Amino acid sequence: VSRQLKEEIRRGFARLEDPLAGLLAMLESSSDWKGKGHSLGYCITTELQLWIKAHPAVPQSGTKLKKLQARVLGMLSQCPANLLDPLISIYQLHTADRNYLLEHVSHLYLQGNYKEAAILSIKLKLQPDQDVEKMCTPLLLQDKANLVEAYVAEYPELQRKLLQTLDTWCESSFNIRDIIRPYQGLSKYNPEKFNRRVLSKLIFRLLERFNVDSALCPNVINQRHLRTLNYLFYKRFVEKTMTEENWADHIQSTVGENRWLQAHLVQSLLRHCDARGAARWAQHCQVPPEMLPQAVAEELQKLHIQDRVEEVTKADNYEASKKKDYYQLPIPRENIHFLQTWEETLQCWEKVLQAGQVVGVDMEWKPSFGMVGKPRVALLQLALKDEVFLLDLPRLLEQAEAEGEKEKLPHFIQMLYSDAAITKLGYGMSGDLSSLAATCSALKDTEKQMLGVVDLLAVDKQVDGLSPEHSHEERGVRQPEKGLSLLVQHVLGKPLDKTEQLSNWEKRPLREEQILYAASDAYCLLEIYERLCKDPESFGLGSDLTESLVGKQSKKPRAKKQLNKQEAPSPSGQEFQGPRTEPSHPPAPISPQEFSVVCDNMLQGLGRYLRCLGVDVRLLDNEDDHRKAAEIARQEGRVILTSGLPYQTLRSQVGEGRCFSVNCSQKAKEQALQVLKHFNVQVSLGDIFSRCQ
Repeated sequence: VSRQLKEEIRRGFARLEDPLAGLLAMLESSSDWKGKGHSLGYCITTELQLWIKAHPAVPQSGTKLKKLQARVLGMLSQCPANLLDPLISIYQLHTADRNYLLEHVSHLYLQGNYKEAAILSIKLKLQPDQDVEKMCTPLLLQDKANLVEAYVAEYPELQRKLLQTLDTWCESSFNIRDIIRPYQGLSKYNPEKFNRRVLSKLIFRLLERFNVDSALCPNVINQRHLRTLNYLFYKRFVEKTMTEENWADHIQSTVGENRWLQAHLVQSLLRHCDARGAARWAQHCQVPPEMLPQAVAEELQKLHIQDRVEEVTKADNYEASKKKDYYQLPIPRENIHFLQTWEETLQCWEKVLQAGQVVGVDMEWKPSFGMVGKPRVALLQLALKDEVFLLDLPRLLEQAEAEGEKEKLPHFIQMLYSDAAITKLGYGMSGDLSSLAATCSALKDTEKQMLGVVDLLAVDKQVDGLSPEHSHEERGVRQPEKGLSLLVQHVLGKPLDKTEQLSNWEKRPLREEQILYAASDAYCLLEIYERLCKDPESFGLGSDLTESLVGKQSKKPRAKKQLNKQEAPSPSGQEFQGPRTEPSHPPAPISPQEFSVVCDNMLQGLGRYLRCLGVDVRLLDNEDDHRKAAEIARQEGRVILTSGLPYQTLRSQVGEGRCFSVNCSQKAKEQALQVLKHFNVQVSLGDIFSRCQ
């Protein structure tokens, strides 16, 4: 707004006997202010707000103000969002009679203006005097979960009430149609977006967002545990990729003493074992005898209590004879050290924090199986050429806190990651570091300070012939290798044995198989790095690999640098600095009209920005599974724009170059520049806003 116009507006207020009544009269007689954006009405209103601050004598009180408040209330439901706060402030609506305000919002609600009623309630802080279920139900039916979240955001009691209501709707005996019936004529209602699966996702999101105890929602928690139970049976008896001890640990921690889950456990046992086998596992998991079918109960009576449950199913055991199929640690067992005291850990530090050292870094945590919260690191593995250190993080953090030195561990980890003279090797470092930050908040900025790191996840994009199809066929029914195991197989000849990957890493003592798995996961990074540096050409990499492998400046590259790469950044947000096989010429230039994309649900800002530039964009909804992007891409010939871990899954489901990983740390504009540059999309002035209605 020009200075001249502002001065004219202020002179106008000074001439008016009653500026508040004057503004209302102007807004009531004009339709200009009802549009989106900065209309003249908006400019005048905000200038009056500033003018009142400079002239405190202007605000009125008493009957005159009440009349003005009544008039302004009638306008607020048609008011653009940017005018709400200025009008509420100017007409002091927070001082109006609360019952009168509640009555007005109730009237809006009865007219079917549910969104407007909720927004006004939030602005006037009326929520404590309203029925949370009544206010939020129509909003959920209209797929306005974000507004529901905002409605309860500042009221812990309402958060709990809402979560309990949503959990009741997820009970198996509850008929969801009973909720829908009173809102039959609801506009924008999409029944497909209102079901138990969507509600369950929303509940977990709210539990995490508001840090509420999940015990408040037993129905969704039980359903999630049941899905975990089914998954564990699949891993053990169908895929046969889980050891007996590992499986038993997870079954016990999932089922616990929950009678409902115990009943499902018994049913699943009978589907996969005979009565004797089911009885042994029921005994091992302490299922009450009265819950067992007669045949299983009879077998249970015959059993003698044994220290270790025998295997009675056909699932393959982890046998020594199979070890020859997998990568083996080349160092003796006594060189693997499990550290639980600070005295041992300080000796480890002296060896690790030396200039010129190369360290393989990995972390393990207990699988969350979709439960609330980020996983906390239970084990930190540091591999050197001759030995591997396994740090018991929960124990060390507990000891340091008891001694009043809780900054001791973060200090060591920050020293390690920020020292450019020490080469740190990892695989998918970004995921590891976000779990580390969830374990110890002092480490939340570690990724920004990293120097001298090599994320071998980026090698996946460069090593020749690296795809699951190259898995050795002689291994029979085993699942095809992927991720680090595939890289190990391709570079070192044998894959990693991943049977302990889903272990309960928080349980102590760790089993021998867990210790060997954890040490192998970190040590294999050293061997891969050494092989790639010695002989890069045989893996399709450039000869100057030794120089370029170590990220001397491992901070996240700026957008411009990434735009010069023909390859997408790795999901860790770090480019693997090795040379790339550049195409002989960039892709042919195309216009935004010829470029169609589907944006994953964490990139809605990017999608809207590209649409403004004339690109044909489809956006996934918040509750959509990432895999839906691949379906849309295949059906409609679109390019997938995604980020982080989903990139690894999605890129294998579409043609080469049809999936692009965007840097999530950038703003929408920088992301858009990165996408346009990569696909050589040429935007002209006529393309801008060409798709806007």
